[in-house]
Amino acid sequence: MPELLSDWVTLQAERRPDAVAVVGDGGAWSYERLEAASNRLARILTEAGCVPGDRVCLLMPKSPEAIAALVGVYKAGCIHVPLDPAGPAARLARIVARCEPRWILAGRETAALAGALLADAQISSDLSLGWLDDGPGGAREPRARFTWRDIAACPAGPVARRGRRDDPAHILFTSGSTGAPKGVVITHASVIAFVEWAVRRFGLDPSDRTSSHPPLHFDLSVFDLFGTFAAGARLHLVPAGLNLLPQGLAEFIRAHELTQWFSVPSVLAYMTKFDVVRRGDFPALRRLLWCGEVFPTPALADWMDKLPHVEFTNLYGPTETTIASSHYTVPAPPRHELQPIPIGSACDGEELLVLDAALRPVADGEIGELYIGGVGLSPGYWNDPERTLAVFRPDPRGDDPARRIYRTGDLAWLGRDGLVYFAGRADTQIKSRGYRIELGEIEAGLGSLEAVRECAVVALPTTGFEGTILCCAYVATPGRDAAPASLRRDLARLLPSHMLPARWIARDSLPRNGNGKIDRAALKEEFARHEAPADRHA
Repeated sequence: MPELLSDWVTLQAERRPDAVAVVGDGGAWSYERLEAASNRLARILTEAGCVPGDRVCLLMPKSPEAIAALVGVYKAGCIHVPLDPAGPAARLARIVARCEPRWILAGRETAALAGALLADAQISSDLSLGWLDDGPGGAREPRARFTWRDIAACPAGPVARRGRRDDPAHILFTSGSTGAPKGVVITHASVIAFVEWAVRRFGLDPSDRTSSHPPLHFDLSVFDLFGTFAAGARLHLVPAGLNLLPQGLAEFIRAHELTQWFSVPSVLAYMTKFDVVRRGDFPALRRLLWCGEVFPTPALADWMDKLPHVEFTNLYGPTETTIASSHYTVPAPPRHELQPIPIGSACDGEELLVLDAALRPVADGEIGELYIGGVGLSPGYWNDPERTLAVFRPDPRGDDPARRIYRTGDLAWLGRDGLVYFAGRADTQIKSRGYRIELGEIEAGLGSLEAVRECAVVALPTTGFEGTILCCAYVATPGRDAAPASLRRDLARLLPSHMLPARWIARDSLPRNGNGKIDRAALKEEFARHEAPADRHA
């Protein structure tokens, strides 16, 4: 059993050094090459003063070099903090300031963003930069402590392990309800437990050719990488530019003869909308997995009708419980569009609990709040004990204070078939395109704009690619340019694109309910009456 996630790469390099590990735009890397590059990076970080527990931010799109860097960070005993290379500098600066890393690893494509972060006043001056290529070469670009050329000059031999299974592997920052991103700490042990279960359950082996569709800052990518490496299989990095090209995604699966595809379902629904999957398509594909949001039943039925040779599995689990906590393999195409698809039963070592407000189990068929216990639970949020205690609760069924359960905020019910069914959210957190979004963070961003006096953001379900559409009602500050296009442009400097509202209504005042709070239900009804995107005044 591995002690650290990086051990799987070392093991495969010893067993099958010439086998292909990663395929990207820059070509194919063998396990031997991946092992050597990650050893070199671990060595240069260690020699530069990194100690176990230091945070290292990776600001790079997916590439074999980025994967090698990630593995090298683990080998150095450090904690990997992936940053969204398409994210706004202001939000990334808050993440960097919060996790206080020793290093940022970047490259030409993210040079300007790395420079903005290094120059940000809220970020420690102790932060150092390393280029995962030869560097941008411009005189105005930030100076780096090392480049890929320096890494390549380091010895490629084995490095001493600098960590234990229970150490944090990475910190994944998700949307926070207070307006500040929150960092979910995930240990090596939690990922190892899920990956070992998944390899057994899905029968992954060295013949597999798996997809890597999500970006590296998205927790689903962790299974793509280490599920593949644990099996000694071949990982194919899906170019981000294909996400809006459904025909391109289909051709990618065909051309690379993928045996496993894993993504959020909005991508699959988008491909269905454009009818790019042929009957009997993708003959090499063995299994299709999805996680992160509800897969629209009509789109699922279409995929299953066209690909009867493929196993279709729904995985469920928030970031705080490590990749996924439950699974359900759909036995046959849904018979009608309203047929619910369960989130299923717990993965090995996990437990799903549907509880009432007093943390008592609800009767079968009754809706309660979903809690999760078991080996996948995060230790909590980085440097945020108050928020950690609010959602990681002592297990009410015993006297062991160390045993905890996580409050997901999701509503669920237990069917007569013994399976758990998702019933919606209990709060203002939503999913769009697989991303978990706190509406409060969007409102906080809007509230910081001088042109907005007051605002409320609500979400409506949609059959489109995004799965959920974000809608903003706002009251403008007199004398300011508060046109939706201007607000969207200004908000884009603070939030990533998937958190930008698509529909806007300017109002003289926001509706209130009896207790004086903003009547969000009334706003949702108002937006629902206008199906087309609306920029208007009410």
